[in-house]
Amino acid sequence: MGNGALWVDSDNGIISRDIFVSDAIYTEELKKVFGRAWLFVGHESQIPKPYDFFVSRMGAESVIMTRDKTGQIHVFLNTCRHRGMKVCRYDQGNTRVFTCPYHAWSFSVDGNLTSAPGGLAGVPQYKAIYHDELDKSQWGLIPVAKLCNYKGGVWATWDRNAPEFEAYLGGMKIYLDAVMDHRDGRPGGSEIIGGIQKWKVPSNWKFGAENFIGDLYHITSHRSVDMVSIGPSGAGRRDAPVVRREGGKRPPPFVSVGFPNHGHGLIGALPHYEEADYVPQFTLTPEVEQYYEHIYHARVANLGKQKRVLAAVGTIFPNLSFHGMQPRALFTWHPNGPREMEIWKWYLVDADAPAAVKDVLRRYYLRYAGPAGLTEQDDMENWNYATAASAGQEAGRYPYNYQMGLGYEQPAPDLDNAVYTTAVTEQNQRILYHRWAQYMSAPEGGSLHPDANANLGEILARRRT
Repeated sequence: MGNGALWVDSDNGIISRDIFVSDAIYTEELKKVFGRAWLFVGHESQIPKPYDFFVSRMGAESVIMTRDKTGQIHVFLNTCRHRGMKVCRYDQGNTRVFTCPYHAWSFSVDGNLTSAPGGLAGVPQYKAIYHDELDKSQWGLIPVAKLCNYKGGVWATWDRNAPEFEAYLGGMKIYLDAVMDHRDGRPGGSEIIGGIQKWKVPSNWKFGAENFIGDLYHITSHRSVDMVSIGPSGAGRRDAPVVRREGGKRPPPFVSVGFPNHGHGLIGALPHYEEADYVPQFTLTPEVEQYYEHIYHARVANLGKQKRVLAAVGTIFPNLSFHGMQPRALFTWHPNGPREMEIWKWYLVDADAPAAVKDVLRRYYLRYAGPAGLTEQDDMENWNYATAASAGQEAGRYPYNYQMGLGYEQPAPDLDNAVYTTAVTEQNQRILYHRWAQYMSAPEGGSLHPDANANLGEILARRRT
């Protein structure tokens, strides 16, 4: 173990089936990937008031995201320091104290064992049993090593040596911004609609991540969805606006954009300028259509000629995927072992959008995606069978082929350390697994900072040969 090159040959596009089913690889993956990468925890709109909390996950571990009385956000492991019981067994709510149901050790929302409003936190019979000798200041809830609230999205990592979050994002930032920002261009300004969809799938988590990072090849899987036209205007799956360059030139078709030094990738468009010509998207619901037309022109006025990209679907390494278009959503692929994942899905809207607009979007999001939506039912069937096939005694001897478009990547204009391909390709899947292999190979305490000095030209030339 400890050598990702045993399973991933990204230069030749060959991936071992073992990485999707091996218990030993999974155990190491939890430590080396999920223990060191930046992971999405939740959105600040889920804990709007002091003492609010939301229970989330980081890898296979339960964590609590809280807001203390000063408004500061914290993320802690959801485990008592005494005997390990969960100190919070609710999904979300508001509380002044988390009390372990086993021995009643109690913690304030800032993780402190020593005090809380009204003197609620602490250790039962502290003086009588511990003889005033237990140093309670050393036994609070375990915090994450680093935390970042980026435009409302709360991210965290267990690795104190991890790069700062924006360095971790790299050039992917412009695409995440388009998901998190208000549709009129203001930074942030989005919120989560209602709760979260959560469902379990008998599949390895990486199949979800690699699908969203750039699989344009599986159109056959969604043929029936396209035929029933579930888009918001009754056309196709979704009505993505046609964006034109200045001078009226049409933009290129969807391209694959990948960040080899980071492990991120997407299908969408290269950074470009939008013109002030609105393309209808919600013609069946006039109130929603009026809102988005107004928002479009507000975005043009607010941003001018700043670069922005709205229509993108991608994955931020390792397990956060997003829809930048309708349905505007975030996914996390949580590992429940090598052969099962739990999918969590957040839906985003402009926080100040009219209630009628939010209601129409909510209904569209639900029929489009999620466990009851049409598209993900197709995807999950594929991932389930792929995981089962990866475990076959005979099938396991034969690796998977990720060679589509190998060697045809080009340096992406207007993006640092990025590549792109205009044709359908598996470029981004190779990038994802190359970064995964780097994490799996790096020793504890080793640097996993993106290599800004990597010679992208040499890498591409080597792959072409």
